Amino acid sequence: MAKSKNLEDQDLPGFEALPTQDRVETNSQNKKKKSSGGFQSMGFSFQVLKGITKRGYKQPTPIQRKTIPLALDGKDVVAMARTGSGKTACFVLPILEKLIAPTNKPMPGKNLRALILSPTRELALQTLKFVRELGKFTGLTSAAILGGESIEQQFSIMSGAVPDIVVATPGRFLHICIEMNFKLDNIKMMVFDEADRLFELGFGEQLREIVARLPTSRQTLLFSATMPKMLVEFARAGLTDPMLIRLDVDWKLPSTLWLGWISVRAELKTAALLLLLDKVLSPRTPQAVVFVATKHHVEYLNLILQQAGITSTYAYSGLDPTARKIALGRFINKKCSVLIVTDVAARGLDLPALDTVINYNFPATPKLFVHRVGRSARAGRAGRAFSLVAAEDVAHLLDLHLFLGAELLLPTQVKEKGDLCPSGVWGAMPTGALELRHQDIVAWERNHSEIEEAVRTCSRGWQQYIKWRESASSEANKRAKCTPAPVHTHPYLDDTSDGANDLVERIKNYTPNKGTILELDVKNDSPMYMAMKAKKKAHGKAVQQTRENKKLMAEGKLLDINLNNISKKKKKEVKRDENYIPHQASDEHTEAGMAGRKMIRTESGGRVPASFRSGRYDEWRKRNAPDQRDNDDTEDNASRGSGNAPKPVSEFRPRWVKHNERVAKKKAEASPKEFRNKQQIVKERLRKEKLKQKLKFKSKHKKKKRK
Repeated sequence: MAKSKNLEDQDLPGFEALPTQDRVETNSQNKKKKSSGGFQSMGFSFQVLKGITKRGYKQPTPIQRKTIPLALDGKDVVAMARTGSGKTACFVLPILEKLIAPTNKPMPGKNLRALILSPTRELALQTLKFVRELGKFTGLTSAAILGGESIEQQFSIMSGAVPDIVVATPGRFLHICIEMNFKLDNIKMMVFDEADRLFELGFGEQLREIVARLPTSRQTLLFSATMPKMLVEFARAGLTDPMLIRLDVDWKLPSTLWLGWISVRAELKTAALLLLLDKVLSPRTPQAVVFVATKHHVEYLNLILQQAGITSTYAYSGLDPTARKIALGRFINKKCSVLIVTDVAARGLDLPALDTVINYNFPATPKLFVHRVGRSARAGRAGRAFSLVAAEDVAHLLDLHLFLGAELLLPTQVKEKGDLCPSGVWGAMPTGALELRHQDIVAWERNHSEIEEAVRTCSRGWQQYIKWRESASSEANKRAKCTPAPVHTHPYLDDTSDGANDLVERIKNYTPNKGTILELDVKNDSPMYMAMKAKKKAHGKAVQQTRENKKLMAEGKLLDINLNNISKKKKKEVKRDENYIPHQASDEHTEAGMAGRKMIRTESGGRVPASFRSGRYDEWRKRNAPDQRDNDDTEDNASRGSGNAPKPVSEFRPRWVKHNERVAKKKAEASPKEFRNKQQIVKERLRKEKLKQKLKFKSKHKKKKRK
């Protein structure tokens, strides 16, 4: 406990932290707030409290207790906390409270007063839903500006009665601002949600351009699970005297999350997944999320689960946005049991009913593992995470445990089995059941051409994936070579006797003492026998040393012996010439990348693609000029109290809905004509005559062929 306190008190350079006296006071105040009702004691207005109660919140989480009071005081905040700790409410509630204050009334034509930037579409839609639920009784309007949606629909959102709160992805929002020449002068609050992920996805230039357009009097809130160096530099430039809040950073994973490591050969992973799902999916825990490396694995596993009779859906970044939304909706509404996703869904998504996460492909970095399994065990709920570990993943597993500071247990060290099995055990799958399942999968791949093609595509995709996947540390690779995979079945899946496990262990470690196969039933003067005798004489000591190392490996001493005995090769020192001038510029690759596409310079001096100012908004404005005047008239009537203002069209409609509306409109506008004029009658007669001639020609041609 003392260690966690010290880590929490450490401050990052460039950020202001809470003084010790203030921390003591806030701790004492928090104790009082617990007894006084939590959210009621934070000074929220009645409309916001009503939304909190309707949402079902009772007590604020630790990160909410520390962040919300500072945000309500108008201070810039940088908050770091693990996933599932309630960070979204930390910025939504202060935004609602600040915007309904009488001092922050919207100005004519400048109604946009709060901007929330999210890294992905799914997280942005989830945040928008959260804003609308908590702000249900405040009367504030909100909308989302996302890539993949109709930009003309978004023109209508941002050109009419602009919403009070906008949740957006950086690329599309900057496109809208430049295309419409949209001003952000009235922004009161700016939020960067999952800021580290924003930079990982390459939104750094867009973020800096958006910040340059914001007023200096704004309040900025930045929320992140980690604090990379690039994000620290950005926070120093974009925030004014920020208060740093670090919470639960030392634990990294929630205490209610149960971890299980399943050792399996790479070619048997699919069979292991089916066995695991048969064990995990039950009436009490009916759903699971499976994380894979590429979109090809997603489509392959979806076909396999269909053959196995398990209902599933899937989502990945290359999928149509509407299809992704429908897939997540099916899973959230419990229409299917398994959701197969890539890392696009590893951050920010809140799946309330989720109990189980399975890593089909082991994550390349510890941070990615934390965010994957963070989809379970959220907001104090219990959860579990299984990871399939092949031989090539052992080094990454060792790196992950070093990062978590956790102990890797073997099945022989654990007595409990089944649901009572403790967290952190590394075991194998039941061999018999695994082979039977693998035979089913081989039969499906042989009998279904679609699955057979998916297997070939997966193998090619995996070869490309491992080329750019981040490798494990050199120390972990050395330890992985000396770490044998467990033979005993994982206690959670154990359905075999101890005798069978001991027999498998003995067979694995068996080494013949009498001789090799070349020396059995052979005469002493044969060439094979003489050759093996000479080899043993030359390499006998090395063979004996290897056998001794195997014994020491079981005791965990092999790594130290290898490090002492292996002579370290001296690396050749690279001689550098001080007078050498490189022929390539330091920014050569950046300039080459920008040369491939036309760039324009913005108001802040930055450079963005020329497609951001293509004139589409001007064209849209000309086409919708009458509609725009009508909208202005209806808004004026509504402001005068007529009450006949039309409701705004929802900005999230699938494309097929818009298509059907256009078709219905054309049918309604087309007036039915009972009588035809002379030209139409003649045209119809000529068409029928041509058709008759074609039919006669075809029939004559067929008769000639028969003759």
